[in-house]
Parts: sequence; C-alpha cells; structure tokens
Amino acid sequence: MRNSNILAFYEQLCDEVDGLKFSYPVMQTYNPLRYAWHGFSQYMEKSPGKARVVFVGINPGPWGMTQTGVPFGEINAVKNFLGIRELDITPPENEHPSYPVQGLKCQRSEVSGRRLWALFQEHYGTAENFFADAIVLNYCPLFFIARTDAGGIRNFTPDKLNQDESEQLFEYCDMCLIRTLEILRPEFVVGIGSFAYKRAKTILISIDAEIVKILHPSPASPAANKDWSGKVTEQLRAAGVWV
Repeated sequence: MRNSNILAFYEQLCDEVDGLKFSYPVMQTYNPLRYAWHGFSQYMEKSPGKARVVFVGINPGPWGMTQTGVPFGEINAVKNFLGIRELDITPPENEHPSYPVQGLKCQRSEVSGRRLWALFQEHYGTAENFFADAIVLNYCPLFFIARTDAGGIRNFTPDKLNQDESEQLFEYCDMCLIRTLEILRPEFVVGIGSFAYKRAKTILISIDAEIVKILHPSPASPAANKDWSGKVTEQLRAAGVWV
C-alpha cells in the first residue's frame, strides 16, 4: 500500500476526533473516516504518494464526503471521473433522518463537489492526470449537524465552534495535515475558501510550500454562483499554480 503512512495518520485522526464532544447548537456528528473508510482509502490509493498541488477544503458536506468518504465526493464525480464504483459503507449508528448515508445510491448532488471536480476534469482531462499533479484533502473529517434558532437542523462548519471545542479538534487536524504534507511535499497548498487558507497559513510554517487561496464553490457564496470555474482558474493562474 503505497500511501500506508498517510492512511495511518488518518486512522489516528479518525480515532482522535471520535472521542470529542460538542455542545449546542451541535446535535451530532458523522465521521466518514470511520464508516466510509473504504471510499477514502480507495481515493488515497489513486495518489502516487506525492503531489505538486494539494487542495484543502474545510470538512465534509452532507451529500459529498459524508456519503462516499471522498473529499468533495459528489456522487457522479466519484463514479464517473474518479472511477470509484463500489463502496463498502455501513451508515453511522446515530444517523439523522434528514441526512441519511446512502453511499453511491445517494440521489442528491453536492454542488461544491460537482463544481470542483468538473473544474479538475476540464483542466486535467483524466483522473490519472489529476493525481499525477494534485490531490484534494479536507482539513476536518467530521460532518456536523446543528440546530437552528427556529428549531430545525442544518449543516454546520467547524469554524463556527466555540474556542474550547475548536482548540482540541484543530490540534488533531493540524497534526494530520502537517504530517501528510511532509510526505506529499507540495509546491503549492491551495486553501479552498478563507477558513482552509487561514488554517494552512497558521500551521504550515515548517512546510516549504506557497499557500494560495481560491474561492469556495459553495452555492452559499454569491460570488461562487456566477462563473465560479472561470474565477478560480484565473486565481490559480495568477498564483502560478496552473499555467
């Protein structure tokens, strides 16, 4: 297994974050590194163990990595671009009815993942070309379900956690990312959105790589809903990541 060291880092991270507790408004968390490890490990095995460019997102979305174990793992992209067509997934015991884990049978499409992997397919052509140059990781492996003020539920991101809870979580996530990048030895680390960029700038002092920020593809960002791929292509070209 060519990426056994990196996978070992993520196995440790999986165990560490499983032991954390979070207060209101967080109701519960899913850990796809636990129940969708088969998808994550298949994805990581496609990398040759080095990457000129490492793209870093924040955490799993409900219809992407939460379903497949693959960072930004929108279903069609996972099957048709990445070529992962079989997943051995056991849904988490605390599964919430509003966020069922259905693996590749999920009928929802995660917009962020669809946009990101479509851009990579346009630029690289094939998954083999992509992995020869780059890889996508998520900083935090947990998907958070939180209550709204109106009594409903929503997807929740770790940048909104209180300081006490975020400090322990970020310590574990920082260490895993640092160790992974020490093996991958990228020239560029690209933060997908402001949070990932800021975490990378904060912790990667010892990594000899240029830290770059691109616009997050989430539809929650008005700027991302008009020619996101064109804007991000220009950002990557301006930073020297892409020619």
